[in-house]
Amino acid sequence: MASRTPAVACIGIIGKLNNPLHISIFPTISASETDPLEFSFLLSTSLDIFEARLASGQKTDSSDFGLLQAIDENLAMYGWLTNTSVKIVIVIDMLGHTPAASPLTSETSAQRDPRSTLAAATGLRDADLKPAFRALQNAYIGLLRNPFYDPDHHSPVTAKAERRVGSTQISSKAFIREVKRIGDAWYPGVGSL
Repeated sequence: MASRTPAVACIGIIGKLNNPLHISIFPTISASETDPLEFSFLLSTSLDIFEARLASGQKTDSSDFGLLQAIDENLAMYGWLTNTSVKIVIVIDMLGHTPAASPLTSETSAQRDPRSTLAAATGLRDADLKPAFRALQNAYIGLLRNPFYDPDHHSPVTAKAERRVGSTQISSKAFIREVKRIGDAWYPGVGSL
């Protein structure tokens, strides 16, 4: 059996009013047959964990909430909270990709990082996901800097008050491309994205 390295199965950006702003799904071994609606429900379950940790004072000075929940033996959900209360959730598939099916390169996981083959058997460290969370937060900050992007346009409260009909999802192609790049480029032990 070929060695496998954990991979990103889903990235969710959730607004401060707990509305989904963006969901990207990545093909992995465990999540290959997962319906996008299932990931939407999984991301919704993370909101209760964010609220419980914030209410109980478990949150530290860091924005990293670490492991939110293990969904099953292969999928695990990790969270990050921005200073504007936007939540970033990454679902990791511990079976990931086979090295030959890696979307970025044909080199094996052992050539990229010898520790990555152990991650599937032992789990991830909190530090393994920090580069991905920081890169996603920077991508979101870049989106906010765009003078044509109006974050209130993506708020369900504002949309209802203005009687706007339509999606409250982020539609910026540059942002969506950057999220896909981050999800495809991440592997355990990566230094920066």
